[in-house]
Amino acid sequence: MYEQIARNKRRTIIYIALFFLAWLGIGAIIGALYAAVSPSTAGTTGTGATTGDIVLGLLIAAVVALAGIAFTLRSGTRLVLSVAGAKPADPQQNAQLYNLISALALGDGVPMPAVYIVEDPSPNAFATGMSPSRSAVTVTSGLLAMMDREELEGVLAHEMSHIKNYDTRLLLVVSTLIGLAALLAGLVWRSAFFMRSRGRNGAQLMLLVFAAGVLLSVVGFLFGPLIRLALSRRRESLADASGVELSRNPAGLLSALRKLQANDTPLAHTNHATAAMCIDDPLQHHTGRMHRLFDTHPPIADRIAVLEAMQQGLTV
Repeated sequence: MYEQIARNKRRTIIYIALFFLAWLGIGAIIGALYAAVSPSTAGTTGTGATTGDIVLGLLIAAVVALAGIAFTLRSGTRLVLSVAGAKPADPQQNAQLYNLISALALGDGVPMPAVYIVEDPSPNAFATGMSPSRSAVTVTSGLLAMMDREELEGVLAHEMSHIKNYDTRLLLVVSTLIGLAALLAGLVWRSAFFMRSRGRNGAQLMLLVFAAGVLLSVVGFLFGPLIRLALSRRRESLADASGVELSRNPAGLLSALRKLQANDTPLAHTNHATAAMCIDDPLQHHTGRMHRLFDTHPPIADRIAVLEAMQQGLTV
């Protein structure tokens, strides 16, 4: 357990550093392209102008990257909850939910997280936050309607384990930084669509915008899924095992996963970033060999098999 927590903390730092370096690379490439096409450097025989443009690109990229990292660390949780359409749960109307989370937090030795609900008939849940003291657990109205008390406790124990293991910090940092790159890529491509090339300067500007769009798209839509894949599907299986250890009852989570396996109702509002945080991937249902290569969740059938083995071990 402690090894997993330490590993997740190290990975968070590594991915922030990789994001920063990737951003610097984009800035350097755009600076070099600008030097190559700019009329002010045309015919220049030395490398002074090219070096100056690259340094300027690096500085601009560094400022953007640091701003993105600062935004992620300060506001990433609020962004994820907003994207998911989560609203604060009412303590009186959702007394059972609050009582279960409070008891699990006490048993796990972590602060009580904020509690949110997404009005959606599809059963699902996720946890997010930079640390156990700045975390939130979100469930859908469909999950509350479908699960009995024992099953709900199993799902919540799974999510509380993500918080204690610092899985939430790792996923939040990676998903938010990748999402920002994808957002900027979309803005760049829309800008390129409305731009009009007039003369030599216009053509050069179009080339730079196109290059920026390609590079940001590579970070947001190619490296992103690969990084999420590199986080390992064992994260969900470890949270299953940790959740069972916390609740001391594998039957609750086992029954909940069986119901989730039978569910075919997709979440109304989700994306690849928030989907990776859910207890069951709302975008996919683990079908197709090629599909599983990019699946951030292990098949529910495999998770059920592990929990069944744990249950048998406890009853022997």
